[in-house]
Amino acid sequence: MTDAVASWTIAPQPVGSAESAALLREYLVDVADRWYLLHHGRRCTPEEIEHHLAEDPSDDLAPPDGVLLVARHGEERVVGGCVGLRRLDGRTAELRRMYVRAGRRGLGGAEALLAAAESTARAWGAGRIVLNTRVDLVEARQLYARHGFTAIPAYDARRPYAEVWLGKTLTAGRAAGGAAAGGAAAGGAAAGGAAAGGAAAG
Repeated sequence: MTDAVASWTIAPQPVGSAESAALLREYLVDVADRWYLLHHGRRCTPEEIEHHLAEDPSDDLAPPDGVLLVARHGEERVVGGCVGLRRLDGRTAELRRMYVRAGRRGLGGAEALLAAAESTARAWGAGRIVLNTRVDLVEARQLYARHGFTAIPAYDARRPYAEVWLGKTLTAGRAAGGAAAGGAAAGGAAAGGAAAGGAAAG
């Protein structure tokens, strides 16, 4: 585990809390603005954001079959990023809502979140972790490629914006970046910009 990854503290947080709701809205604005600018030459409107929040809520990131992990850097009290995880079946977990706030990118947060998500999936008994993302989220795809994710067939037809489907076999006892699985989560602890990471997984 690098010093940058170890400088983050990762912990579960109720997805319905005010802080979680604000962070997930910020995530959606980030990814939606990028998509609308690319395809329509404008940012997403507040009304469109509300529509997308209602269309694809994050209420599945709650126990017993889901979790939202939030990240804080160093001694900071303000949350710097998040990642969601949910069970697809007894052996497969899905990564969702990966996000590092703009002011906290480049500090190892994406790697810390990814390591924590993989560690959590192993604790659930999952042997595989999957995700979907978009072609334009280049930094996210690079992050996942560096950490062993490879292309897989699409697994959910209800994701209209998903363009890239990735998966990774979880080897026992190891987390993203080569850290021991328990250590990454304990060290504090995944799309964002290469360590920089903004939003990454649907």
